Amino acid sequence: MLGRRSRRGSSGAGGRGHTLSRTARGELLFSVSEVERSLQEGQCAQRLSPSAPVFLAAVIQYLTAQILELAGKEAHNNGERTITPQPLDMAVHDNALLSTLFDTTTVSQVVPGRD
Repeated sequence: MLGRRSRRGSSGAGGRGHTLSRTARGELLFSVSEVERSLQEGQCAQRLSPSAPVFLAAVIQYLTAQILELAGKEAHNNGERTITPQPLDMAVHDNALLSTLFDTTTVSQVVPGRD
């Protein structure tokens, strides 16, 4: 019986019983709790399903990743090493789907805190 271990009392997390946050369980970078709080404070609906903030956090993360990827490519094509508001604005407006989503949005060319 040398190689056998007892499974009694083990919670599947190495026996320590650690609980994972919804953000960690969903393997997300955006906080599910923050999204949920924003949905509740915004009074979007009287009731929310438990999966609604998880799904919305995943959608926000996906859109952010797509926009940053396009803006990075645009900055690289212009010979820049950083993403500034100009390549970000160009990337959004050059993409057909994103331009319809952000058609009423203005990306500010002024960076706060810099004079």
